[in-house]
Amino acid sequence: MTTPLVEQLRYARSELVRGLNDLPPDDAEAHVGPANSISWAIAHLAWQEQRYWLQRLDGRTLVPELDRDFCFGCPQTTPSLDDAWSMWRQVTDAADPVLDRLTEADLMTQPVVDGRPVGTTIGSLMLRTIYHYWFHLGESMGFRQALGHRRLAQFVGDIDTQAPYRR
Repeated sequence: MTTPLVEQLRYARSELVRGLNDLPPDDAEAHVGPANSISWAIAHLAWQEQRYWLQRLDGRTLVPELDRDFCFGCPQTTPSLDDAWSMWRQVTDAADPVLDRLTEADLMTQPVVDGRPVGTTIGSLMLRTIYHYWFHLGESMGFRQALGHRRLAQFVGDIDTQAPYRR
């Protein structure tokens, strides 16, 4: 059975998709002040998921350009919206089987990279990823409002059905 924390990550992902529904590519690729674009944020979230779930837990890199162009501290780039979603879907689809194998006990362990622990637990990495999704979703919704978008997704969606609290 999938752990509750993995369900929450999947819910955060679904809220990103819901919040960015009907986003015009030109607006997704626009910059509001010095901030990165919404399309960059999508690719950046794919970078984090690849880094944590595919590289650290499964020893593979599926989309090398994520490490080069969308890491924390990388020079600013602006992918097309289609490219950003494509990379995101590729990584999240590949990460899902890795996440499905995680147990509650696994969440308390440290991933090991090149024979060394990374210094935090898999569960803490999961929380960091969930909060990262909410951070960029909120930022993106603010950008959409600044760009004049109306009828945007409101608050948190159907968490009671899709990802209710459970032990």
